Amino acid sequence: MVEPLLVLMIGGGLALLLLLIGIVVSITSERALVEQRLGRYVELQRAQPLTEKERARPLVDWLNRQVERTSYGDRISRELARADLKLKSGEYFLIILLSTAIIGLVFWNIGDRSIIMAILGAILGSQIPRFYVKMQQRKRLIKFNEQLPDMLNLMVNGLRAGFSTLQAMESVSREMPSPISDEFRRVVQEIQLGVPMDRALDNLLQRIPSDDLDLVITAMNVQREVGGNLAEILDSISFTIRERVRIKGEIRVLTTQVMYSGRFLSLLPIILIAVLYMINRPYVMEFFKAENFPCGYIALGIALFLIVTGYLVMNKLGNIEV
Repeated sequence: MVEPLLVLMIGGGLALLLLLIGIVVSITSERALVEQRLGRYVELQRAQPLTEKERARPLVDWLNRQVERTSYGDRISRELARADLKLKSGEYFLIILLSTAIIGLVFWNIGDRSIIMAILGAILGSQIPRFYVKMQQRKRLIKFNEQLPDMLNLMVNGLRAGFSTLQAMESVSREMPSPISDEFRRVVQEIQLGVPMDRALDNLLQRIPSDDLDLVITAMNVQREVGGNLAEILDSISFTIRERVRIKGEIRVLTTQVMYSGRFLSLLPIILIAVLYMINRPYVMEFFKAENFPCGYIALGIALFLIVTGYLVMNKLGNIEV
């Protein structure tokens, strides 16, 4: 007669074995599904032949690898994604280095080979790429916010027609213009690759730091947690955002004169110094003579401080929150 304890031990061992097999099969099948989905995009990239310029870039590739390992590389990648610039972190860092070196050499040559002028030129050159990226981010953000109410109306119509949230976002990626179509196409692709919807929407908010978009994503996440009519929620948010965009546009028109006046008044002393340098170079170089040290540098430093302060104050006056 078989011992009951032996039967229990054999049954428990078989159950444990089947449980382990099920876990392994589940993990393997899930990994295979993810690899299959990723393979579609990898095959598309491999199908595109590399150009000669892309093949012969060992220095740029090495710089990309070095920069991407650091937290500075992550920050650069986030800034470039917000500006929708098709550059890698190392390429952008190389542009900053080249701009710093070139503008520094130009100022060094203009300033009669003065180290101070070379340092000022290098600082200015390092900020030019960052200024361009910030400008692209601002333009793209304004355009995205202007398209957001139309996107919400399209999603509301799709939800009322029986679409799911993912299908409504996919219709946005197909029918809306850039940049909102590009961003939602990326959200749909991330969800199809297995990324949770809330994580994909958070990634979208990281690329587009918009208060209006934050309101929409919060409403969608809350609706997924507690339920409710998402179409009605998005419809009311669409009306609020549309009025907000309209008021922002009116304020931007009214404050344009103040903003451009601040920029012109800030650039005027620099333009005047450049003109005086070309007309009467010895007069401008009085600031950098050894017998005038440190008075010349102090005067230029105070002038630069007042220019920057005036520009910031004029921008603050024209920046009205809605």
